[in-house]
Amino acid sequence: MPIRKTQNNYYLLSLGCSKNTVDSESIAQVLHQNGMKGVENPNRAEVLIVNTCGFIDAAKQESINALRELVENRRDGQMVIAAGCLSQRYGANLVQEVPGLDGVIGTRRWMDIFDLVTRLRGRKHPEPLYHLPTDAKVVGLDERGVLRTSVQGASAYVKIADGCRRPCAFCAIPKIKGTAVSRPVESIVREALYLQAQGVQEMILIAQDTTDYGYDLGMKDGLAHLLNSIVDAAPEIPWIRVMYAYPGYVTDALMETMAKHKQVLPYLDMPLQHGHRDTLLRMKRPAKIEWVYETVGKLRATIPELAVRTTFIVGYPGETDAEFEGLLQFVRDLQFDRVGAFKYSYEIGTPSATLPNQVADDVKQARWEQLMELQQGISLAKNQSFVGKTVDILVEGHGVSENEHGHATEQTISLGRSYRDAPEIDGYVVVEGELPVGEIVPVRVTGATTYDLIATADITPPIVVQPGKIYSEGMISLDNIN
Repeated sequence: MPIRKTQNNYYLLSLGCSKNTVDSESIAQVLHQNGMKGVENPNRAEVLIVNTCGFIDAAKQESINALRELVENRRDGQMVIAAGCLSQRYGANLVQEVPGLDGVIGTRRWMDIFDLVTRLRGRKHPEPLYHLPTDAKVVGLDERGVLRTSVQGASAYVKIADGCRRPCAFCAIPKIKGTAVSRPVESIVREALYLQAQGVQEMILIAQDTTDYGYDLGMKDGLAHLLNSIVDAAPEIPWIRVMYAYPGYVTDALMETMAKHKQVLPYLDMPLQHGHRDTLLRMKRPAKIEWVYETVGKLRATIPELAVRTTFIVGYPGETDAEFEGLLQFVRDLQFDRVGAFKYSYEIGTPSATLPNQVADDVKQARWEQLMELQQGISLAKNQSFVGKTVDILVEGHGVSENEHGHATEQTISLGRSYRDAPEIDGYVVVEGELPVGEIVPVRVTGATTYDLIATADITPPIVVQPGKIYSEGMISLDNIN
């Protein structure tokens, strides 16, 4: 394809987490400001960009494979640029993994993407160009007037800070992103007003550590202050969700703010990573287990409907049978609503990579299965407690039900999320019939599975609750969502 047909078009593939998705949206805005147009077909683009993820080995390999494919299939006049976390982490060494890359730009100066494109257009030699400053602050200071949001249907992620100052031994994020830098309150409030005008129903606050928001700005209880400001400025956004809280920084002020405002969902994502003191000490994480018990108890007393989500790592170097059993007991005691579990992944350049007593892969797998089996029972009981109740859901799409043989029927179902369900990581509420996508509607819960609720939009007639009733997960197809 002649280059004249692709001039000023770009193709952008975003990999990794929601924080990366926000960065991709910001990159796209910068390119649009400079007259470029996004296309879905890489063959129709002059500039091919992969916003990479480099957090764990599987994500690294996915990013490398995507870059290699674009390099191998590019046409004359096309340029391939690696952006994002993997670029920042491996820099010039990334070209050894993907020979033929034209440009590499990191996480700390994503706003310079068009400057890099301009330099690549004018280069006289085929050597790759790099844009990888290590000391640049990326948020709140030079955002080129772009929104730091990513709208996904009726929901929108808003990045309130970037970077991290925590010393977790297993994590490379501080090396990739730098220290924590908070965005000004005024910038975030402006974006809330914009999202409100767009009819967004759910605003999701994200950062590497949302509870550290404002520390670098000299603020005390910065997240609570930010929530109050958003609620005051944008009262028509029905749901505000907080993700990625850090143990030890969930303050009384934050609890009171969440309890006071109906807009702020009674949902808190607080990755704890483990439940045994000795493992947490090796992780360089907060190790005062008593604090977690006290804080979760206080949270539930202050916010009775609160749903708590957390994540754990199993098979961390040196994790003994006793430590793992301590984690299981921790989960039994605290009865979390949602749990994500990961098997420890060896990460070069992190302190944990040099720890002795690495755990065998088969032991990691067995422990992961045991933890998930325990949590499945807890999650099912939590879901069953909602049978007979009315909950509001944000409708995300439609699908079809299946019969006992796994065949599609003519019965349309609607798929939504309650306040207990963050996008992509938690469950669905499955409702008979076709509800309006993008709206929040009340439904009555009639059944429960391990991860999802079954409901009806008809909330008028009384329901006869059948304790312990379980609906077969095979009855519902979550595929083919419109």
